[in-house]
Amino acid sequence: MPELIPINIVVADRSYRLKIEATDEETVRKTALLINDKINEFKTQFAGKDVQDYIAMVLLWFATQPKENSNSVLLTQNAAQQITDLTQLIDKALTEI
Repeated sequence: MPELIPINIVVADRSYRLKIEATDEETVRKTALLINDKINEFKTQFAGKDVQDYIAMVLLWFATQPKENSNSVLLTQNAAQQITDLTQLIDKALTEI
């Protein structure tokens, strides 16, 4: 089991203490920065009653964004395996002729 490190993340002026893997620290910090930037962006663009409104807006924005490299790696590996399987089937069929 990987060792977890404690970090403090600030989202919408509230501090959260998390325990994460050291290899995930940069990603978590960049994500928190992106969330805070989007909150500030939405505050200037849209009317809201409180910070919770802007957090909900960011949540909806974040959930609907295309995921870079998350599924594409799995799809590429799956496609490569399918191509390999098809190539083997074709080779087998050609040797039987």
